[in-house]
Amino acid sequence: MAISAGSAAWAQTPAPAAATAAATRAPVEPEEPFTHKLPEWSPHWGFVRGGWENGGTRIWNGDTGKMLGLVATGRWSDLALDPKRRFIYVAETIWTKVNRGTRQDMISVYDPVNMALLAEIPLPGRLIIGAMKNNFVISDDGKTGFVYNFSPASSVNVVDLEKRKLSQVVELPGCASLVPVAGIGFSALCSDGTLATVTVGPKTSTVTNSQPFFKAAEDGVFDFYAYDRTKGEIVTLTYTGLVRTVKLGATPVIGEAFSIQAAAGVRPGDTKPLDINWFPGGRQAMTLHRATGMLYVLMHRGEYWTQKAPGEELWVVDMATRKVVKRVPLKKEAGNIEVTQDAKPLIFLSGDEGLLQVMDAATYEIKHTIERGGGGVIATPDID
Repeated sequence: MAISAGSAAWAQTPAPAAATAAATRAPVEPEEPFTHKLPEWSPHWGFVRGGWENGGTRIWNGDTGKMLGLVATGRWSDLALDPKRRFIYVAETIWTKVNRGTRQDMISVYDPVNMALLAEIPLPGRLIIGAMKNNFVISDDGKTGFVYNFSPASSVNVVDLEKRKLSQVVELPGCASLVPVAGIGFSALCSDGTLATVTVGPKTSTVTNSQPFFKAAEDGVFDFYAYDRTKGEIVTLTYTGLVRTVKLGATPVIGEAFSIQAAAGVRPGDTKPLDINWFPGGRQAMTLHRATGMLYVLMHRGEYWTQKAPGEELWVVDMATRKVVKRVPLKKEAGNIEVTQDAKPLIFLSGDEGLLQVMDAATYEIKHTIERGGGGVIATPDID
C-alpha cells in the first residue's frame, strides 16, 4: 500500500519539462464539420455498383482513377441517373427491422452535389432484386420514371418525378427489361419474343406488341440492351451472338440480325451442346458509343448456356459495316462494361472480384486498375 501510494504521489507531481510543455502547448481548435461538394458531372465519371461483396455505388473519375463519392444503394435496389443531371434516383425496398418488419418500396431522390436525401416517393411494390440495368429507367426528358414490378405478376410503376408521386401501374404480363420511348412511354422485351410498347396516357395506358423476333426457349435475348436516344433505337443481343437493332416507336421496326462471330470471321454461334465457340457473356455484356456507332461486346470461349461467363476479350463492332474491327484480349476478365459518350471515350470494366478497370477507347490501353472498385453494373452520365 505504501509503495502504491508513493507511486501515485510521484505520478501526480509533473516533471519540470512536462509542466513547461503543457503551459506552452497551443490550444486545440474545435473541428468544424463540413460536407464535400461534387463538381459538375463529367462525361468521364463512372457510377459502379459494389456487387454482392461491397455495398453502395461508387462514383469514379475515369481520368484520375480517384473515387469522388458514394451513393447509398443496397442489394435490393436499382439506380438511375437523371438525363438532365439534376438528381440521382434509387428504386429500393427496405424493411423497418432490416430483414423483417414492415416492407417499404420507394424511389429515393438524392442531390448530386452533396448526396443529401431530398425525397422519398412511395411505390405500391417493385421487383425485389437489385443491380439490374433496365428494371428502373427514366424518360429522356427526365420527367417520368418506370419501375419494373412483380407483385404478383409483371407490371410497371409509372412515376411522375416532377410531382414525385405515382401516376399509375401498368399490367405487363410476361414482359420485362424496360426502355423509354420518347413521346410515347416505354417498351419492354417479352417472353413470347415480341417487344411490348406502352403508350402512357394521363390515367390509363395501352399496350401493343410487335411481331416475334426471337425465341426465348431456343436463343434468348440478354435482358440488357444498348439504348441510343439520338436515334430512338436499341441494340439487342442473343445468347448465341445475334445482334439486331430495333427502332422504337408506336410501331417498332425490327432490323435484320447478324452474327457477331461471323462479323469477326469465325464460325457463327449455335445451341449445340459441348460445341465450344466464342459467345457473349456477362451481366452487362455490351455497350454502344452513339456518335461512332461502335458496339463493345464482352466475349468468352465456351458453349451455349454460358451467357453469364465473364469476357476474356473485348470485341469492337462497327454497326454501320457490321464488322468486328478490333479484338482486344483482357488481362483481367470482366462481366460488366460501359462506355462514356464524349468525343474521347473511356471504357469502364468491372468483374466479380470487385476489380474495376478504366480503358482508353482509342488505344485500348488500361489507364487505371482499381482493387475493390466495384463488381456490379455500371452507369455513366448521359453527356455527349
